[in-house]
Amino acid sequence: MTEPHDNPQHQDQPHAHASRKRALIGGGVLVAALVAGGVVFWQNRPAPQPPKPVAVKLETVKVEKADIEQVVNATGNVVVQNYVDVGAKVAGQIADVDVAIGETVKAGKLLVTISPAVQSSRIENNRAQLARLKAELAGQNAQLDFAQLQFQRQTQLKAENATREESYESSRMNMYAAAARVDATNAQIQQTEAAIRDDEAIQKQNRIEAPVGGTVVTMNARPGQMVGANQEALMRIADLSRMTVQVPVAEEDVTRLQKGMTAYFSTPGYPGKRWSGKLRQIMLLPTDDSGRHGKKAFYTVLFDVANPSRELMSGMTADVYFVLARVEHALTIPLSLVTKPALDGTQGVKVVLDGGKLDARRIKIGIRDGERAQVLSGLKEGEQVLLPANPAPAGAPQGQAQQ
Repeated sequence: MTEPHDNPQHQDQPHAHASRKRALIGGGVLVAALVAGGVVFWQNRPAPQPPKPVAVKLETVKVEKADIEQVVNATGNVVVQNYVDVGAKVAGQIADVDVAIGETVKAGKLLVTISPAVQSSRIENNRAQLARLKAELAGQNAQLDFAQLQFQRQTQLKAENATREESYESSRMNMYAAAARVDATNAQIQQTEAAIRDDEAIQKQNRIEAPVGGTVVTMNARPGQMVGANQEALMRIADLSRMTVQVPVAEEDVTRLQKGMTAYFSTPGYPGKRWSGKLRQIMLLPTDDSGRHGKKAFYTVLFDVANPSRELMSGMTADVYFVLARVEHALTIPLSLVTKPALDGTQGVKVVLDGGKLDARRIKIGIRDGERAQVLSGLKEGEQVLLPANPAPAGAPQGQAQQ
């Protein structure tokens, strides 16, 4: 018989059970140790610290003193104030031009010469005729004197009945005839002298002279050019020592201007330099290209400025400011803090006091420029005014900036 053999699986089974048992026991001990350690850590953990407060920084601006002015701004042009247009009084051809653009001339200086329409020979002929007439007059005066003596002698003889009637009448007629010849010659002399004066006046008009002193700013004359009497100006002479600024101002602003107020301007050609003057005139009618068909009307405003150094030239662009009001060393705040005032004319702001405490104030605003506004009451120099979170534009309803 075959002897039964032991099964190896059956022999290893007790050993496997023992190993699993030991592993379970070891795992339990580890878990218990971890749990105990966690409990001990939790019991001995440090106490939680309260969160630190976050400091809120308040944005403020300081109330400061500054010069402030309220203005009306417009753009205009520099033009010549005093000028004279010079033209020809007689027809002819320009023979010579003695000046150039930019030249300074004095009154009486020769500007243009025109070829004479009246020939010089005609004037000379009239002068010769005048001399001949004066010589004839001298002879006729001698004849008149002789005729008068003859008539006086015949008159005396007639009174003595020592002459005939025919001789007396003849002497009287000779005296009257001599006197008539003298009168006729005097008339011819006066006529010739008048013709000479007219010719000389015409000849003088061929020489165009400067009527006033100044600077030649335009020139329309050139040698060889034909000109007519009283035609358009040949040149313009202007006084550049004083200029005028012409400014078109919109209808909503012109009503705020008045004669005598201060105005100043600058030009692109001289950055940083300023000229000033006094408002001279406001035109009552709008400019030609405005105020029609529903368009906004613009009115020309004039003021004069001194130009001793001749820096300003006609046509230059002028950035003009008309000063409506000006205050020096005024209390001011930024324009961003200005809101629409209440019925009493005040608005609200908040002032940051020492320690961060806020103090509500009611302030009154005066004039303003493009950056700052004058504070009439409610604030002191150096105080810190709280900036709103969302600044409202000037003129917005009060409290809108705090929304």
